[in-house]
Amino acid sequence: MATAEQRGGQDDPESDDEVYEVVDLTEYARGHQWWSRVFGNNSGPIAEKYSVATQLMMGGVTGWCAGYVFQRVGKIAATAIGGGFLLLQIANHSGYVQVDWKKVEKDVNKAKKRLKKKANKAAPEINTFIEEVKATDFIKRNIVLSSGFVGGFFLGLAS
Repeated sequence: MATAEQRGGQDDPESDDEVYEVVDLTEYARGHQWWSRVFGNNSGPIAEKYSVATQLMMGGVTGWCAGYVFQRVGKIAATAIGGGFLLLQIANHSGYVQVDWKKVEKDVNKAKKRLKKKANKAAPEINTFIEEVKATDFIKRNIVLSSGFVGGFFLGLAS
């Protein structure tokens, strides 16, 4: 049986002749996006896959659907809230309910102050969340799709 010295020191773990390759992970990550590993090499930003007309159509259709749903849900919510206030006023006027409006005003002002304090504390958290998500990067890379979505959203709200 040959010793490690006779074989050139290849299998000897303590040999000083071993060569290691240094891999720069940042360069590797730039060249190998996560979506390539998950979906294959043909996937990537939408701008690389579809024509401008297709991107506008996809963005417009999804935006219109979102705007239409937003409009319908908004109408239902506004009707429910407005109807509730109307019924409360009718009940108050008929004498079924006695509302202490001074107490309501006091509670609303207190809630406003709490909301302002919480909003000031929450703003930095929201900004860091937006930076982490990189929504602006997505919009910049897919500007045609995003433009179509915004236009479709407004059309959906109008219809």
